[in-house]
Amino acid sequence: MATPFTDAPVVEIIQAVLAPGIMISACGLLLLGMNNKYSLVVNRIRLLDDEKRKLTVRREEEGLKEHESRRLANISAQIGKLAYRIKLVRNAVIAYSIAVGLFILSCLMIGFLLFFSGTIFSVLALLLFLTGMVSVFAGVIYAALETRKGYQIVEIEVHQ
Repeated sequence: MATPFTDAPVVEIIQAVLAPGIMISACGLLLLGMNNKYSLVVNRIRLLDDEKRKLTVRREEEGLKEHESRRLANISAQIGKLAYRIKLVRNAVIAYSIAVGLFILSCLMIGFLLFFSGTIFSVLALLLFLTGMVSVFAGVIYAALETRKGYQIVEIEVHQ
């Protein structure tokens, strides 16, 4: 009685499925870090927005001193840059999530190779894996841009 494993040794099958599995774990770690950044940036936006709201009410009621007016302008500049930064974080999270999906599909295609013959599953597995790697690269680019934007925001705070 023939089994689906007769065409390829079990060790080779495990090795073939392992590469996308490792990439799923790696993307999981990247997602964890990005979700942490997302929470921190959102929290910072909320804190600055609360401070801006208080200063705006104070300006309308009793006026602001010069240093308070500068702080209000500083906060407005930071909030604008943080809004852009949160979009970069979102894009990185989306790219990493897409990569995980592609790596899972790649594993499935490798699994289908066990039961169905034909090169279509091999080609699909490879294309899905490579597309997943491109998606990871896109996430890395967004993460690098987000880091640069974070530095620009810190410069605003330090110079004012």
